[in-house]
Amino acid sequence: MFQDIQRVLHTYWEAFLFIAPKLLIALVVLSLALAVAKRFSLLLSGRLQSKAHDPLLADFLTNVAKWGMILTGLLLAMQIVGLSGVVSGVLGAAGLTAFVVGFALKDIAENFLAGMVLAFNRPFHIHDTVQIRDMLGQVEALNLRTTIIRTFEGKQISLPNAVVLREPLTNFTRNEYIRQDFLVSVDYGEQPGPAQVIDKILQYVNGTEGVESTPPYVSYITLEKSADTTADLRVYFWAPSEDYRRQVLVLKSNLMQGTKAMLTEAGYPPTTTVS
Repeated sequence: MFQDIQRVLHTYWEAFLFIAPKLLIALVVLSLALAVAKRFSLLLSGRLQSKAHDPLLADFLTNVAKWGMILTGLLLAMQIVGLSGVVSGVLGAAGLTAFVVGFALKDIAENFLAGMVLAFNRPFHIHDTVQIRDMLGQVEALNLRTTIIRTFEGKQISLPNAVVLREPLTNFTRNEYIRQDFLVSVDYGEQPGPAQVIDKILQYVNGTEGVESTPPYVSYITLEKSADTTADLRVYFWAPSEDYRRQVLVLKSNLMQGTKAMLTEAGYPPTTTVS
C-alpha cells in the first residue's frame, strides 16, 4: 500500500515537473500583463484627461483599456498552461453551469455596452446632479458595469448601466441655468391690488445675489388666484445650475424667507404665506 501511495505521489510530482515551466511562463506573462495594463492605463488616463473635455469618458475608456489588457494576458496565460481546452470542455459538458455562466455574462455584457453608450452619448458629466427614478444625487463615476451616484444625504448608490440607459434621466445641471418657483399667498388689505405686490417681489428677487436676470433668463410672476383682498402669486426665477444643492435649493430657501420678511416689513398683514 505504501508503494502505491509512493507511486501516485511520484506520478503527480512528474506531472508537476512537466507543467512547472509552462506555469512559470504563464505567471510571468500574467504579471507582465498586469504591470503593462497599469502603466498603460496611467499614460492613457493622462493623455485623455489633458485632451478630453469630459473626464467621465476618459475614465471609462481608461478602464476599458486596462481590463482589456488584463483579460488578454489571462487568456494567453491559460493558453500557455493548456487550460483553455479544459475550461471549454468543462463548460461544454456542464449544461447547467454553461447556462448560469452565460446568463451572468449576458448581464455583464449588457451593462458594459450600456456603459459604452453612456460614455459616448454623455447624458451627464462628473458632479452633475441627476435624478433616475426616485434617486437624486451627484454622479461620481461611470464604471464598466455601474454608475455611481452620491445622494445629498451622503448615500452612495451603484446603478447598473443598463438601468441608467433604460430609465428616464433628469439632469439638473446640464444647462447653465435652471428655473425654480415658489408660491406667495398675500393679503394686501387696504393697500393697492396685486400689481404693487408683484413689483415689490420682483424688485426684491432681482436684487438678490445668485438670481440671474440677463435675458432670456428673467424673473417673472403670474397671478394664480385672486379674491377681494388676497392673491396667490407664483414667483419664477433662474439660478446657476452648476451646484444644484447650494446654488439652487439654498437660494430658493433664502428667497422664500426673504420675500416673507420683505412683505411683512412693507406693511402687509402677517397672514402672508410663502410656500
